[in-house]
Amino acid sequence: MPDNRDQMPHAASHSAGSGNGWLAQLSLAFGRDGAATRLTGRRHHGPLRVQKPLYPEGPEICHTIVIHPPGGVVGGDRLALDVQAGAGAHAVLTTPGAGKWYRANGKTSGQHVQLSAGPDATIEWLPQESIFYDDADVELEHSVELAEGASYLGCEILCMGRRASGESFNRGRIRQRTRIRRAGKLLWWEQGVLTPQSIASPLGLAGQTVCATLLAVGQLPANGLLQALRALGSEGPGDNRWGATMAGKHVLVVRHLGHDSEAARELMLAAMRIVRPELLGRPALTPRSWRT
Repeated sequence: MPDNRDQMPHAASHSAGSGNGWLAQLSLAFGRDGAATRLTGRRHHGPLRVQKPLYPEGPEICHTIVIHPPGGVVGGDRLALDVQAGAGAHAVLTTPGAGKWYRANGKTSGQHVQLSAGPDATIEWLPQESIFYDDADVELEHSVELAEGASYLGCEILCMGRRASGESFNRGRIRQRTRIRRAGKLLWWEQGVLTPQSIASPLGLAGQTVCATLLAVGQLPANGLLQALRALGSEGPGDNRWGATMAGKHVLVVRHLGHDSEAARELMLAAMRIVRPELLGRPALTPRSWRT
């Protein structure tokens, strides 16, 4: 049975309104049980939870929705998610809505995601978009550790400012670091800082306010996949910038730059519909929470 014991946050450092903000931690473990994947471990500390396991694709794949009840992250808040998938397990993790990162108010907020997949296991990390309000100061750390034969499919969409509300990202800083290892070998390492200056720069986002990245790691076909993905670029809006490449034998990278979060979402979903059957031998997937 899952371990559902809650650990109460330390009042002096993690209480609402304290100088250090909220510290929210969630640890999940998934294991193979015959033909099924089960949520075998669950432990949270502070306002980061999961709903009950879902099986829209059958018992082989466990879908889990990660919830941050406050609905947004303020300056000083820290989120930490640790996920372990045992040998042969297959877990899909998503979120119920867009993540909102509010003004810093002089304090840095952050998120650290650690994903670990055992032999022949699979983790799919498919959160909805992250929206960074003007003057947000955020650190994002994403680490993936894969055993031999394990696979990973991850997609993230970052929105700078709130274009629909007329708010631009005029001040602030978003620091990112992404690392992926497979069988102990470093396959992907990326780090960077997004500021209003780097967003405007032709060497940065070239003035685009929405960027999206899909990363796939595992056994991928050599022929036809890139051509199909690159053709998606012609389906986006006129300001769409789109690319797909193989970074080595086992890493596929798909990128999008634009101004429309909805267009980015649809392009990423279209890319996943192409990549997922090739990478995982599973039918195309649209996470249910993305359509509610």
